[in-house]
Amino acid sequence: MKKEERNAMMNVRTRSGALSSRIAVTLFLLSFFQPLLAGGGSNRTRPVVPAVLVFGDSIVDTGNNNAILTLIKCNFPPYGKDFVDQQPTGRFSNGRIPPDFVASQIGIKEVVPSYLGTDLTPEDILTGVTFASGGTGYDPLTPVLASVLSMSDQLDLFKEYKDKLTEIAGEEKTATIVAESLFIVCAGSDDIANNYFITEVRRLQYDIESYADFIIQQASDFIEQLFQLGARKIAVVGIPPLGCLPSQRILAGEFQKDCDPSRNQAALLFNSKLRKQVQRFHEELGCTKIGYVDIYDIFLDLIQHPQNYGFEESSKGCCGTGNFEVSILCNSLTASTCEDDTKYVFWDSFHPTEKAYEVMVEYLFHTYVEKLL
Repeated sequence: MKKEERNAMMNVRTRSGALSSRIAVTLFLLSFFQPLLAGGGSNRTRPVVPAVLVFGDSIVDTGNNNAILTLIKCNFPPYGKDFVDQQPTGRFSNGRIPPDFVASQIGIKEVVPSYLGTDLTPEDILTGVTFASGGTGYDPLTPVLASVLSMSDQLDLFKEYKDKLTEIAGEEKTATIVAESLFIVCAGSDDIANNYFITEVRRLQYDIESYADFIIQQASDFIEQLFQLGARKIAVVGIPPLGCLPSQRILAGEFQKDCDPSRNQAALLFNSKLRKQVQRFHEELGCTKIGYVDIYDIFLDLIQHPQNYGFEESSKGCCGTGNFEVSILCNSLTASTCEDDTKYVFWDSFHPTEKAYEVMVEYLFHTYVEKLL
């Protein structure tokens, strides 16, 4: 490992160590006082937003990829092992994923259905869906490589959704629902991890600095279009420490427990630019309810200090060897699963377990998302 990479890694570790105790205390206090803040189960008021509408990649895809022709799927065991009725729904985890936990936190519903491949009821339409597609990204090339829905495709689906919502609620009420709903945008990981670092095309065109600028511009265009379509409360999620994901460490040649500094630095670079762009939106669009959500720090803390959150294993996934199995490679015919997935931060080689998602969303919701409601 080069000297500058060692220094970068030490900086990341020091930053995470300082956060460890603060995040743990915050989570404890939030869990302790949550019943009081909610006013007790039966006395809870109606949700502060009418719906949750979600765009992005596999972190927030609850099953849209089931309905398209792609290999990036997970609608088979052992995925969904801990979901309702042990049903594999297309969620890239053993159970619920972030949109489900966010909707539950708000009090809207316990699970968020996918827009495609689901027999949606009027109530589903009224309370929100996800348009996300596992494997996609802001870069138009990323979804092409994975044969999944692009972010532009997701916007088209949202327009179609608005038409259905209008049929149910009327034009005026639809505008109000859209303006008051929480929008979650979560993408960028596949652009850097599975496009830039794995394929040659973008690396021949851009260095990492200019590539980050390119996908930030794509993200900016997407958010502006979402705003023009009526969205006013938008949580824009950054990307995690990509170099610490089991599959990315293996691809980088880090066969031990060390994270790959180059991928982590790329993630930090993207997040820094994204944060600044979101801040500019406050001035350019005159909307203060567009907020940046920093997933990097809490995710890294889980990985580097798993014991603080009740985990034991954070360097590999629960499925198979835990080093490379993801999507179709994580299947019940060729890959067994760990004995107790609640002890694991990762479910497969790329995605967290339900328990890890729950811990992260609990922290992120009260730290960032709640301020947008």
